[in-house]
Amino acid sequence: MDYKNSGVDIEAGYKAVELMKKHVASTVRKEVLGGIGGFSGAFSMKGFMGMKEPTLLSGTDGVGTKLKLAFILDKHDTVGIDCVAMCVNDVACAGGEPLFFLDYIACGKNVPERIAEIVGGVAEGCRQAGAALIGGETAEMPGFYPVDEYDLAGFAVGIADRAEMITGEDLKEKDVLIGIASSGIHSNGYSLVRKVFPMEKAALSKYCESLGMTLGEKLITPTKIYVKALRSVKEAGIKVKACSHITGGGFYENIPRMLKEGTLAHINKNSYEVPAIFKMLAKDGNIEEKVMYNTYNMGIGMVIAVDAADADKALAALKNAGEEAFILGEIEKGEKGIILN
Repeated sequence: MDYKNSGVDIEAGYKAVELMKKHVASTVRKEVLGGIGGFSGAFSMKGFMGMKEPTLLSGTDGVGTKLKLAFILDKHDTVGIDCVAMCVNDVACAGGEPLFFLDYIACGKNVPERIAEIVGGVAEGCRQAGAALIGGETAEMPGFYPVDEYDLAGFAVGIADRAEMITGEDLKEKDVLIGIASSGIHSNGYSLVRKVFPMEKAALSKYCESLGMTLGEKLITPTKIYVKALRSVKEAGIKVKACSHITGGGFYENIPRMLKEGTLAHINKNSYEVPAIFKMLAKDGNIEEKVMYNTYNMGIGMVIAVDAADADKALAALKNAGEEAFILGEIEKGEKGIILN
C-alpha cells in the first residue's frame, strides 16, 4: 500500500505545478519576490512607503455552486476569473489597489491538465485586476470530493492610503448613484438558478435568441472585474464617496452597506434595461420581483456615489474605460436603507 493507492497522486501534483507555472509567471509584478514552489509568497512593500498611512485591505470568497456548471459543461477556464473577481472587487470597492492573490483548489482527483486550466483562469483574473498570483494550494481529497469535482476559493490583498479609502462618510443628500453594468449573473444565486433551469448539457447547449448565445454560455460567463473601471473614475479626478459590490443579497442587502446613518438610496429601477437572463430566470422560475432584487445583481455589478456635479464626468470616464454605466438614482435623507421604485 502507498499514498497513490489511497487515492492521492503526488506525481500528478508535481505535473500540475509545472503546467501552471506559465500562468503564474504572466501575473508577476515588480514587487514579487521569489518564484513559485516556496512555502509562502513574498511581496515587497517598499514601493508604497511614500503613502501617508498605507492601509492593507483584504477580501476572500469562492465561486460557489456555479462550479456545478463547469462540471456539466466540462469548461474550467473561466471559474478562476470568478474567484478572483469576487475578492478583488471587494478590495477595489473600498478604494484599494489589489496587490496579490492566492488560490485554493480542493479536488477528488488531481487531473493536472484540468488544474492548470483552472489556474489559467485565475491568472487571467489577476491580469485583469493587475494583481500578482503569488501562491496557492491544490489539495487532492479522495473520498471527500467526487473524482470529477472540485472546490475553488481564494483571497486578495490590496493597499490604499487611508485618506483615499472609500468609506461613505462624506455622503450627502443629492449625491448621484451610478450603476456599472454586470456581465450577467456573476457568482451568486446559482443554487436557485440550478433549480429553475435544467442542469443537463443538452439543454444548456441550446441557443437562446434573447441571450444571443446558449444558456450554458450565458450562465458560465465570468464575473466582471471592476478594478480598472474604478481606477478610471479616480484618475479622472472624481471622488467616489461610497461604493457597493452587488453580490449575494442583491440590491437590498448590498446597497445599504455603502450608506452612512441618516442616508438612504433612492433607485429608479427603470433607469436601465434589466438583461434578458434575469427576465428569463424570473419568468421560468416564477420568482417575485423583490426576491430577484434581493438575490441577484439584476444587471448592475457595482454602484458608486459621486457628487451631482461629477456625475456626467464619471459616466464619461467609465465609458472611456469600456464600461456601460447608468444614473440609477440619488441619495436622500432618511433611515439607512433603499427605496426601489
